[in-house]
Formats: sequence, C-alpha cells, structure tokens
Amino acid sequence: MIKVIVENNKIEMSGHAYFDELGKDIVCASVSSIVITTINACIDIDEDSIYYEDLDNKIKIEILKEEEIIRKLINNMIFMLEGLEKDYPKNIKILRR
Repeated sequence: MIKVIVENNKIEMSGHAYFDELGKDIVCASVSSIVITTINACIDIDEDSIYYEDLDNKIKIEILKEEEIIRKLINNMIFMLEGLEKDYPKNIKILRR
C-alpha cells in the first residue's frame, strides 16, 4: 500500500500500491505522475518554493515558501491523491496529522 502522510508543510509518500505487477500498476503510475508533475510545476514557478527528496521507495516534499500558487498546486496534488484513495482504498491511504 502507498502511504501518504500530510503534516503541516510536509508530505511524505512511501510504499507500493500492489494493484498489479510492476510495470502494469496503474495506481503507482498515477501517483508517480501526479507527484512528479506537481514537484516539477512548483520548481518551474520558483525553484526555492519546495524542497524534495526522491529516495528509494519514498518521496518527501517540504513547502518552503507560502506562495498562493504553490499552495494551490500542492492542494491539487493532495486532492487528486484523495481521488485515487477513494477509488483504490486497498492500495493508497492518506493520513493527515
């Protein structure tokens, strides 16, 4: 299961969806696409707006600047991940702390 922890200005994602075999897992592909697109958009707008780490099986994002557009992008990312959670509750879980 993919776990997404949202806490203040930090988001951490880890795990694997295990919806299907590697290379065919639409849940993992969706999460990756949503998250990487959001990170790239934030960095394109302001390279100092966020800090992120792409570790082995874990991504960490920290919002460094409270800019409206950055907050909207991050909120949109979380909203899209919540949509996946509703459709695939056995494969992705979002925790707010």
